Amino acid sequence: MGTRLVTLAAAVSLLGVVYALPPASAAAPRTGGSVVGAAVPSYPMPARVTGDTGVHDPTVVKRPDGTYLVAHTGTNIALKTSTDRVAFRNAGSVFPGGASWTSPYTGGSRNLWAPDLSFRNGRYYLYYSASTFGSNHSAIFLATSTTGASGSWTNQGLVVESRTSDNFNAIDPNLLVDDQGRWWLSFGSFWTGIKLIPLDPATGKRSGTTMHSLASYGPGIEAPFIVKRGAWYYLYVSFDRCCQGASSTYRVMVGRSASPTGPYVDRAGLAMTSGGGTQVLASHGSVHGPGHEAVLADSDGDQLVYHYYADNGASLLGINRLGYDAAGWPYVY
Repeated sequence: MGTRLVTLAAAVSLLGVVYALPPASAAAPRTGGSVVGAAVPSYPMPARVTGDTGVHDPTVVKRPDGTYLVAHTGTNIALKTSTDRVAFRNAGSVFPGGASWTSPYTGGSRNLWAPDLSFRNGRYYLYYSASTFGSNHSAIFLATSTTGASGSWTNQGLVVESRTSDNFNAIDPNLLVDDQGRWWLSFGSFWTGIKLIPLDPATGKRSGTTMHSLASYGPGIEAPFIVKRGAWYYLYVSFDRCCQGASSTYRVMVGRSASPTGPYVDRAGLAMTSGGGTQVLASHGSVHGPGHEAVLADSDGDQLVYHYYADNGASLLGINRLGYDAAGWPYVY
């Protein structure tokens, strides 16, 4: 969700559904990265979703009963549910009584950012961020639940924090469990880019002091999501700026590595630590600034889940299917 260098007016309403116009060609990247497939690609419109679809920084998990649970930025972390990945309804918040322990980082605001939701070993794990606009005095916390329902969550405490003297920003977490069963947390927004730390699988909390640098991009990079497919770990990130309504320039980029710790490179072989990234999705038609992406493995294949801004500035849920070309690079369809 970024450095949040936005005005109050840019914190647009998350209510309502806007039906977008037919797709138009997407703009080529402004600087940095490479475009998938063509110099000026076109992208499909998001899949049809209905109901309560106002989200920002969405994360989603498929529950054991086959339904879906979504968490996203909002007051005390907002929740939504769906039975079919089409119709969504409000399901309250993670902490309906508030999250007072985040106040040192939020200045007392109840707006908590950029959660990361997963289900492992019979429990839901939720990593989430506390910060203020434009500051890297930030923290990532962990909460767990056996049901995922509003009010059922137990805060497990601080995972990692950043101070104004640090060169990184502790927001936008994403949990990765690698092929060897090791737990990792990627995170980062602006400053020196995307970081990765090891976690203790027994607690879900930080283990040791090691911190890896995975990606950087001067104009703005954040919202990492790492997923293993085949021989590769794919690192998805968002380039450029969110939080500007229909003027947002967010776009989804990807690189890959044989190791969770990198190095990650794009299709052209450029390291993501040097600004590399292959474009997967960008603004097109009435879809503005798509980003803060997550990958959901579902029965009909991988789904790219993200937010985007409609023409009226509302931030909405976007979902597209992900395919992989002959060289193993992902694309939306």
